[in-house]
Amino acid sequence: MNTRDWKAILIIGGGVGLLIQPILVNNIPAHYLAYLTPAARAGVFFFFLLLAPIALFIAKVLSRIAAGIYQFAQFAAVGTLNSFIDVGIFNLETFFYGTAFVSNGLFAVFKAISFLCATTNSFFWNKHWTFGAQDKTNAKEVGGFYSVAAVGWILNVSAATLVKAIGPVGSKAWINIVAPLAGIAVSFAWNFVGYKYWVFKRAK
Repeated sequence: MNTRDWKAILIIGGGVGLLIQPILVNNIPAHYLAYLTPAARAGVFFFFLLLAPIALFIAKVLSRIAAGIYQFAQFAAVGTLNSFIDVGIFNLETFFYGTAFVSNGLFAVFKAISFLCATTNSFFWNKHWTFGAQDKTNAKEVGGFYSVAAVGWILNVSAATLVKAIGPVGSKAWINIVAPLAGIAVSFAWNFVGYKYWVFKRAK
């Protein structure tokens, strides 16, 4: 791992440690919120700050056995950050609007907004770090990226909305965590293949 990779993975780990905070506040039962002290929050932050580089280092070691593991680990790290941006922003939306009042249609709108934010972040991280594209960003590349992302968006939002619809009514954890993560899981594999073999296929 070079210095650039260490810096990148620390930023990702720190970002996840921060983005998980609104998720915790929005979903922990009220009688447990007292345990979410500043020290506990700091502990969660540093846990992810340290976990991210350790996981990437392990992937680097394993890449000596199987080529491609390290790049996939980079994609997974970026994907984790994207996931927390997606779920974190979604939780902010439902926190201010009120989880109990989110209809299936409004859920899809909120999910689309959070997904768009995560996808924009994904473009810059995957282009410049995961796939190492050195050329300047151009309209064809952006168009290709968002074409792949559009299919991923359909898969993501559809799966998340379906899981939300069939889940227990009024469950905050199901609406704010389970359903969004289901959408992320469905679109993850599609995005990796599309970005690697189409959008950034010329990158070394």
